[in-house]
Amino acid sequence: MTETTAADASRKAPENPRTRKDRRPRPAPSAGRIHRAWFVAAVAFVTIIGAAAFRSLPGLLMDPLHREFDWSRGTIGFAVSVNLALYGLTAPFAAALMDRFGIRRVVAVALTVIALGSGLAVWMTAAWQLILYWGFLVGLGSGSMALAFAATVTNRWFTERRGLVTGILTAASASGQLIFLPLLSWMVESHGWRPAAVTVALSALAVVPFVWLLLRDHPADVGLAPYGAKEFTPKPPPVQGAASRAVKVLFKAARTGPFWLLAGTFAICGASTNGLIQTHFVPAAHDHGMPITAAASLLAVIGVFDVIGTIFSGWLTDRFDARRLLGAYYALRGISLLFLPMLLAPDVRPPMLFFIVFYGLDWVATVPPTLALCREHYGEDSAIVFGWVLASHQIGAALVAFLGGLARDVFGSYDVVWYASGALCAAAALMAVVIRRGRAAV
Repeated sequence: MTETTAADASRKAPENPRTRKDRRPRPAPSAGRIHRAWFVAAVAFVTIIGAAAFRSLPGLLMDPLHREFDWSRGTIGFAVSVNLALYGLTAPFAAALMDRFGIRRVVAVALTVIALGSGLAVWMTAAWQLILYWGFLVGLGSGSMALAFAATVTNRWFTERRGLVTGILTAASASGQLIFLPLLSWMVESHGWRPAAVTVALSALAVVPFVWLLLRDHPADVGLAPYGAKEFTPKPPPVQGAASRAVKVLFKAARTGPFWLLAGTFAICGASTNGLIQTHFVPAAHDHGMPITAAASLLAVIGVFDVIGTIFSGWLTDRFDARRLLGAYYALRGISLLFLPMLLAPDVRPPMLFFIVFYGLDWVATVPPTLALCREHYGEDSAIVFGWVLASHQIGAALVAFLGGLARDVFGSYDVVWYASGALCAAAALMAVVIRRGRAAV
């Protein structure tokens, strides 16, 4: 009698709405419906495109700032290096902040900071202001919009097709370069660098409403399971101590060999892409008599093939050993850099077009396999670990952005930088293939 009464009372007692909501079964989308995860990925794609506008500008500003303010290329390169370093160092803390405050809030604030830094740069008159506005503020904001953002979206909303989605979101950065680079180069040549900086600020601000209205932090917010998951996963509570967690994850990962190999290879990746080609290709081509608009258009073509190469790399990562993919990518990149000094000329010739297509396919094809290896080894902490690996990517980029400009001032050309970067890529290929398999590897 007592048991019956207790059972009846239990059935009649009102449930906590949150508890009932979490336990209610969530039907999977029907075959004719598209899972909400793909819409979230689309919003993230557009967001990264808007934030990528600033990344198109540093290489275009090198010569105009040198002419207007008589700043050395080393000084301008140092400001770019601060930007690139902060882009990476902010990423792991941003990933932890997303666990604490949500993706939407962190990304909206980051875009606003990017717009503020780019807008203030219009009134700068001294080199320290370039370092503060473009180096610190834009670097800080863009670091919160780094690939750790893509990793967080992928990990929360997808259990299948993660490699493909990572490739698509990584390609968004290249798409931003494709969209903005020709326009910004035309602005710099026709109207000066200030309208280009304003365009960057406005493009970042324009994305904020889309993020706030359309982006969601977790599938549970809309009553769904992640794409490919068989069971509904309740939204985890906010994680306290975001900064301390990021540091703890770093110390934990730093005790493992794969972390240092991944960080080392990704540092070389950053040195040979953002630090080298994105920052110094336009001024290097201009040294050989090529117009700035033509050189910028070649970078835009890199963006076209980067989209193709990165998405294809994500598809390959779902099917093949990520370590071997990384080894092949770095080896091919290093070979192409060794030939670049022979290809630079006043006009665009077929061998240069071949280099651009080849380099574009390989540009950030390294991201999907690197993120996959982080997931294999570090599980739930993989987004933060990848943030630290990305920090090494940007430190490598920052060093070459500064040293490349310094080498140009000292030697009068960029040749030594191309050859050194090619050798580094060969080292990265060797490092990639010796990474051991992770716990989640099959």
